[in-house]
Amino acid sequence: MPPTPTWGTPPWEISFRSKLTRLPAHVDIAIIGAGFTGLAAAASLKRLAPNKSVLLLEAKRVGNGASGRTGGMVLAETAAGNLPGLGDVLRSYRKILRDLGINADLALPGVWEIARSSHSMEGKKLRPLQNSPIDWSDSGRVRVVKKVPGGTVDPGKVVDGLARAAVRAGALIAENAQVTRVDPTDPIRIHVSRRGKRSRIITASRVLLATNAGGLSLAQGLFNTSPEPKLTFALATAPLTRKQLAALGMSSRRPFYTVDLPYLWGRLFRVRAGRKSEAAMIFGSGLVPAFEESLSKRHKKKLWRGLENENVLTGSSRERLNALEHRVRALHPVLKNVRITHRWGGPILLTKNFVPIFRTHPKNKNLLFLGAYSGHGVALSGHLGHWAAHCLAANRNLPNWR
Repeated sequence: MPPTPTWGTPPWEISFRSKLTRLPAHVDIAIIGAGFTGLAAAASLKRLAPNKSVLLLEAKRVGNGASGRTGGMVLAETAAGNLPGLGDVLRSYRKILRDLGINADLALPGVWEIARSSHSMEGKKLRPLQNSPIDWSDSGRVRVVKKVPGGTVDPGKVVDGLARAAVRAGALIAENAQVTRVDPTDPIRIHVSRRGKRSRIITASRVLLATNAGGLSLAQGLFNTSPEPKLTFALATAPLTRKQLAALGMSSRRPFYTVDLPYLWGRLFRVRAGRKSEAAMIFGSGLVPAFEESLSKRHKKKLWRGLENENVLTGSSRERLNALEHRVRALHPVLKNVRITHRWGGPILLTKNFVPIFRTHPKNKNLLFLGAYSGHGVALSGHLGHWAAHCLAANRNLPNWR
């Protein structure tokens, strides 16, 4: 099954394909969702507990959701800041990739915070740097106000590398295996539907729900305030010359994001051009509600189904992508006639206070949910996926971030 065409196609590839054809009847640990979180947890688990059986279930293909459609911005903290006990996210992420032998073009030169106003979204005073390398026009004059830790990574290479590392370690990965229900019984019962095959039930001693927005219907009873699924949009340009990059203030190759509104983020991205690689740019817009409906718990499943089937190349989503393209072309004269090569959207899960959800089910402590990174999930998902692996191996406690 190809990636979901309705969300568009990003400028990276994921070549991993699972060869698993038969599902086991019982496993020690099951992980639902083959994005950054689930793959990192699976790969880490088999290194921590090699004697435990680990099965990762993915409804479509690995990286099909948010992980394969992120912009690859690597940030140092959660969207809510540095939470108690979080640890050094960037150091942990770099070590995870290194230990698993994954070369994903990770670069951590820092990230520019940029703004066009005198105050941030939180009301903090802002002052542009003297000789700001970025000087654009976007609802005002946009300049750099601060450098923070972070950088970029190739999301396709991360997904591909994590999947291969998990399989090498002995984990089983089943693609096109859609989980329709999870019963918090003992053992936990997982209802799985596979195209062209009879539905079946797999039992597991412990389960990690790592499906992010796609797991809202599976995580009933886990949330006091249900998180909100949203869609983000992005586009990629054709390669730019060094002279063009210098004119844009991108010679440092640092990614950027605005700390005021309207939201805008971006980064450089290497693309192959024959035997050479050239630098293109990726720009992204802010968060878009899935639907103009009530966000009560009874609507969550309907909201996600609609978001899952959203076609970002038609209707209102196409209008939003066109608006983003118009903004990009107006940022700087260099971008006025730039060719746009890719357009896509990606789902995220947003909590009210931006704190990730990392907790057990109230009816069964062996059923965990991890996700809702509120747009900060690239490095954080690997870091917390590794943490979840320690929890599933029964030698580390969960954080208290409620």
